[in-house]
Amino acid sequence: MIRKKKVQQIYTFGNYLKSKYGCKVYKVGINISGFTCPNIDGTVAKGGCTFCQNDSFSASTGETQELKGFHLNLTSTHNPNLQKQLLQLQTQFDAISKRQQVEYGAEKFLVYFQSFTNTYAPFETLKALYDRALSFKNVVGLSIGTRSDSITDETLEYLAKLNEDKEIWVEFGIQSIYDETLQKINRGHTSQMNKEWIKKSKKLGLNVCGHLIFGLPGETQEMMLETAKEAYEWGIDSVKYHPLYVVKRTSLANDFLKGKFTPISEDAYLEVLTKALKMKPQNVTVQRVTAGIDDSSLLSPDWCRDKNSQIRNINKALRPHELKY
Repeated sequence: MIRKKKVQQIYTFGNYLKSKYGCKVYKVGINISGFTCPNIDGTVAKGGCTFCQNDSFSASTGETQELKGFHLNLTSTHNPNLQKQLLQLQTQFDAISKRQQVEYGAEKFLVYFQSFTNTYAPFETLKALYDRALSFKNVVGLSIGTRSDSITDETLEYLAKLNEDKEIWVEFGIQSIYDETLQKINRGHTSQMNKEWIKKSKKLGLNVCGHLIFGLPGETQEMMLETAKEAYEWGIDSVKYHPLYVVKRTSLANDFLKGKFTPISEDAYLEVLTKALKMKPQNVTVQRVTAGIDDSSLLSPDWCRDKNSQIRNINKALRPHELKY
């Protein structure tokens, strides 16, 4: 009798949350008006990352109206729209969490401050938003998307204090450990800054998720895997893997249309992703293995249009390695 080999389930973030809380815990993505990025507002660079369609980061999710022309940064001394931001937070959370309860059976939630850079504002604004989010019913914690050049010691220490009683995650966009790549994509900071702030976050006991992009301009598979290896060694607790895709109205789109950039193929992505997952420490959870968009803004590659197809092909690639996502 031939026994089937046991397939190992990749340790996902959902697995981790369900094991810890004993129920379905969902992230509620929140977009708050007034948040921007130092790579967009000219503080460290102009125009944003080459792949970033800046106008796609709208504070409107269908539940709230964007506050146009209103932007904060670390040096802002006055926030005339804080109450409106708090209302946006409440309205979006109520609508999205209700849908997640009905559609997916969600019972508890992490409020995910998602669009742009969500520590890039005065501390008092951040404190008010974070505290309000944690006051919502069935919220067990926060996940905060940021950059290593946009967070202060004061904010990090406050998050560490919140982490004593709640589940606090800081998500850093690592993308690549190669400074020449970061310069090509107009990132506006160095890899060393990522390393320093991730290690500082870990020293304070915070949970860290690192975002990695495979298929960045000029990068070989070896470079992509070295980025993953370094990120793991920095002590990240969770990871998001993204294939780089091209959308209209971006600097990357201009390079693509001129023949200066060729997106990563699905086969190449599956190969590097499989190797990165096999290298990953067992304790590091996986939050994302796909990326894309299925609308007219996507220029290339077409395989990034269908998430379900991506997942099927990822599992097909993982099967010979006795892994499943």
